[in-house]
Amino acid sequence: MQMTDASGGTGRASRPLRAAARGSSVQRSLIDHILERGSLSVRFQPVLDVRSARPQPHYLEALIRGPRGTIAEAPTILFEYARKKNMEGAVDRRCVEAILEAAAAVPAHLRLGINIHASTLAMDEGFAEFLEHALAARGISPLRLVVEIVEHAPPWDVVSFRGTLAWLRRMGARIALDDVGLGHSNYMMICECRPDYLKVDRYFVAGCHADFHRRAVLSSVAQLAGPFGARVVAEGVEDPADLETLARIGIDLVQGFLFGQPRPADALDVAAT
Repeated sequence: MQMTDASGGTGRASRPLRAAARGSSVQRSLIDHILERGSLSVRFQPVLDVRSARPQPHYLEALIRGPRGTIAEAPTILFEYARKKNMEGAVDRRCVEAILEAAAAVPAHLRLGINIHASTLAMDEGFAEFLEHALAARGISPLRLVVEIVEHAPPWDVVSFRGTLAWLRRMGARIALDDVGLGHSNYMMICECRPDYLKVDRYFVAGCHADFHRRAVLSSVAQLAGPFGARVVAEGVEDPADLETLARIGIDLVQGFLFGQPRPADALDVAAT
């Protein structure tokens, strides 16, 4: 999930954004800075398959950081700012380019998870074609791609959204629905996306070993995934007791600080994961 800060929290962006919005020149300079080549940094965090005694990377999720030294360095602020400026599509494109450039240092056998807003998929005409060309230009197979769909401000054009998803699937990309259980990642989105992965928000994962209600939600998501042929990813795993609980429920794809912090591509140690 790209909206999480370094501590794993969601943070509050409204106060810094109000400061950034003082004067049109400030607004223009910040969004221009965000869209500059080389202004964004990329970290990778593995989604791990824990069915074996030694967890194996299933795919790497790319996490974006904004321009260093600006209020938009924190991803929460970066993407809220882009949304408020109606620039989600442009920022998503810049993020894709930054991620694919960073992926040159990622082992070629690993899949790449890239967060894209549902509004971008629905309203940015030509986004799928842009993505296909961006992959081809860097020699990255679309079969490696996992498109993680996030959304925070619907409604959007459902017909266009379906068309873009169909294009992505024809390319061979897999689809993940992020933040299941929160906000707009609801049953309607599950039906529209028919995802390959359901990523359960960390709210339901943290402390699940000691919370019946969280376990009930996790179990229901695991059961829901079956008819869709989807796999469940538990986000925010930090406690070995929670990991054991997830295994008992039948959730065997996990992601979280229990297995390490997000890292730049050249600092990954996937062989030792």
